[in-house]
Amino acid sequence: MAATVGLIVKEDEQAQKTADAFSVWLANRGLKVVRHSASGEEVLSYCGAPSEVEVVFALGGDGTFLSAARWIGNRGVPLLGVKFGEVGFLAEVVEDRLYEIADAVLEGYYTAEERMCLRVSLHRGGQVLLEERVLNDVVISKGALARLARVRTEIDGRYLTTYTGDGLIIATPTGSTAYSMAAGGPVVHPFLKAILLTPICPFTLTNRPLILPDGVRVTVRLDPRSSEDIMLTCDGQSGHALQHGDSLSVVRAEIPVRMITLPDQRYFDVLKAKLRWSGERI
Repeated sequence: MAATVGLIVKEDEQAQKTADAFSVWLANRGLKVVRHSASGEEVLSYCGAPSEVEVVFALGGDGTFLSAARWIGNRGVPLLGVKFGEVGFLAEVVEDRLYEIADAVLEGYYTAEERMCLRVSLHRGGQVLLEERVLNDVVISKGALARLARVRTEIDGRYLTTYTGDGLIIATPTGSTAYSMAAGGPVVHPFLKAILLTPICPFTLTNRPLILPDGVRVTVRLDPRSSEDIMLTCDGQSGHALQHGDSLSVVRAEIPVRMITLPDQRYFDVLKAKLRWSGERI
């Protein structure tokens, strides 16, 4: 049984109340609880979970799950999402089943899917300004009143194209059902190893979403003609202003996120429910 449990909790009244009761339940089992808010400094600062944490529960939604994945970092700690509100793609468990599932997880009766992540490096003037690991996506986008974003893109050092429009999304298969899908990108099964390039409102209609093998390196730079009001966002958790001359490198991360899954919960069932596809009821 895990000795130390991590809790990342959405700043929502119901989620916080559930976390209070769940913390007491865990403590009564002799377990230590390390708890943080999904928007707390300890999580968003990317400082990482304590080494003694052996399993993490994310109480909230997909955003809370992404915060928890950020907190875990490269440690490979198994992570379970407990959803509050609408069905999410990452939060597996409904609130009513929390204690039933938690009991099984703490006894070691669970399976964990490995979800591919991306490693993002931002370079400026020969220095590395930041390195982050994302589960869903990296987004380069223009400000609300900015002119067109022009994003020069290379694959393994060879020029591909300059995306002109509102920006560019670089996503994992897990992130294919997030912003990338809203921007017209394809749904990619999370077991596939791939990197997605999805332009946001492209000015040139011939620029289409592109699926790349996971072994490539994607490098993007702002074209000199691009707007100066361009932001880099990683998993919707952190934002960084980009400048002309910056270089952004994106590759597959070595260590995936280990996402705890339920035997009665299938990916396509969640996909059909979330997208409200017609046909036989599930």
